[in-house]
Amino acid sequence: MPSRSSRPLRAATLTVAAVCSTLLVLPSSAGADTGKAIRIHDIQGSTRLSPYAGRQVTGVPGIVTGVRGFGSARGFWLQDTDPDDNPATSEGIFVYTGKESPGVAVGDALTASGEVAEFYPGGKEAGGQSVTQLTGATWRSAPADGGRRAELPAAFRLTPRSIPRTYAPDAGGGSIENRALRPSRYALDRYESLEGMRVSVRDARVTGPTSAYHDLWVTADPRQRPTPRGGTLYGSYGDQNGARMKVSSLLPLDEHPFPKADVGDELAGSTEGPLDYEQFGGYTLRATTLGTHRDRDLKRERTRAQRADELAVATYNVENLSPRTDPAKFDRLAEGLVTNLSSPDIVTVEEVQDNTGPEDDGTVAADKTLDMLTETVRKAGGPSYKWRQIDPADKQDGGQPGGNIRVAFLYNPERVSFTDRPGGDATTPVKVVGRSGKPALSASPGRIAPQDAAWQASRKPLAGEFRFRGREVFVVANHFSSKGGGDLDGDQPMEGRFQPPARHSEPQRVEQAKLLNSFARDVRAKDRNALIVAGGDFNDFPFSPTLDALRSGHALTSPMNRLPANERYGYVFNGNSQSLDHLLTSPAVRRPDYDIVHINAEFADQSSDHDPSVVRIPLR
Repeated sequence: MPSRSSRPLRAATLTVAAVCSTLLVLPSSAGADTGKAIRIHDIQGSTRLSPYAGRQVTGVPGIVTGVRGFGSARGFWLQDTDPDDNPATSEGIFVYTGKESPGVAVGDALTASGEVAEFYPGGKEAGGQSVTQLTGATWRSAPADGGRRAELPAAFRLTPRSIPRTYAPDAGGGSIENRALRPSRYALDRYESLEGMRVSVRDARVTGPTSAYHDLWVTADPRQRPTPRGGTLYGSYGDQNGARMKVSSLLPLDEHPFPKADVGDELAGSTEGPLDYEQFGGYTLRATTLGTHRDRDLKRERTRAQRADELAVATYNVENLSPRTDPAKFDRLAEGLVTNLSSPDIVTVEEVQDNTGPEDDGTVAADKTLDMLTETVRKAGGPSYKWRQIDPADKQDGGQPGGNIRVAFLYNPERVSFTDRPGGDATTPVKVVGRSGKPALSASPGRIAPQDAAWQASRKPLAGEFRFRGREVFVVANHFSSKGGGDLDGDQPMEGRFQPPARHSEPQRVEQAKLLNSFARDVRAKDRNALIVAGGDFNDFPFSPTLDALRSGHALTSPMNRLPANERYGYVFNGNSQSLDHLLTSPAVRRPDYDIVHINAEFADQSSDHDPSVVRIPLR
């Protein structure tokens, strides 16, 4: 069998206690009294679960290809240099030593003994795949060619030819664990067949920037749905982009600093190491050799200023902003609003926390947070924005515990006016009423159906009436339920053992979308030519049922669709460039000019994990 690679574990998150993985308990040990030498490919088998799970094995030979000597999930990777002829069976395995450093080095020739276990990073309930490993292990030197050190097996190179285009087998939503691996047909099967083995990528383009955890994402196929700025576009549920690969390092950070890379940069030369599997992102190359960081000097974008007769409405997720946030972040957000977004007339902002931030002390007011933001904008040379919002009930809107995140409006009073109508509070639903034959809000600002079950543990939309050049404009700020679930069930991981993965969080967002769609219909029922803008973090994709429900009956449209398909993104997750933030408009909005302003998501240095967007609406 050709040499191949291993699977990822996230060292920073694994603990000894987490090794309570499910074991298939079978009698006796193997390799000691059967007369048969057990090899790693026998332990790994041709499915995702080891046929030796729960059994003791002895005298398993191999070469140490990587050592994790830090964290609470230490150990080393062992790879057999005498592979079988079955491409489905991995020749590598992780030997887990807990909090103890193993005291071995790359290149050591060993024979290992221990219990075979299937470990599920993050717990089996999280839906991820398992890592086959040896626990309670002992080992001894097995000198190669008269010496302890041995030549490492060649790394299996990940290329467009070696990674299948089809991502995973379809099990109708069930588990793929017991299915025979087909590494030439499915990308996930290819990676599983390389679990624990040395793999490599060469001259790999970065598609997900360096994170605070010292990891990044690359692609082994630069032609797989590229974006103009170097990323990889997630354009449909069937386009998972299987050539993406997470990279972390086994090298000491003080001696080998991890590169601070942006999307579009490159790891030039060869990056290689054992292939692991971890909770956050799935298959991960644990680098023992890192390619040279080649900086492509990605620039932050600036959108043009709106003309006198254009209403500019933007949306920006400011990511858990509170008075306790580092002042440098306020400065960066202000710069983004003033310089990169060219001071929009109206901004819907999401993830505004209360005045004490994550401290769970019953505080729900956010006036200090918003005052700090608007004052920082003013000092940065921007307009003297005013703001409107409604305090939520304590601990009812999800998000970071104690933070009471909510949506809010910023607006430039020199360009637009806000129509204040009393009566809006955390629980009273806003209604569309008639005034002089035109639609109006019963309260402005007001929350849309705040007590509907669709908003459980989620932010409630905020509707407001604005006036620009003599025209009424209805704006709704939104932040739909997270895909991660928060207080509710989150989606199963794309790279998990259930295929296709269930989108548990989606039905709630669809119901939320129906409520917002109904609101837009109510406005248009009183004036078919009403101007409506619904902006925010909808936590879903342009091709999702959520966006379909928002656009149902042509109550709202997506001006983002005017952009080229490979430019429709403003968020990067696991190396996929995607779109969660939207500005939708009513059909009466003619010739909208839409721009996603890339200043955050593609960069290692971020003021938020979201890029802002702006739509300019001509009103002559």
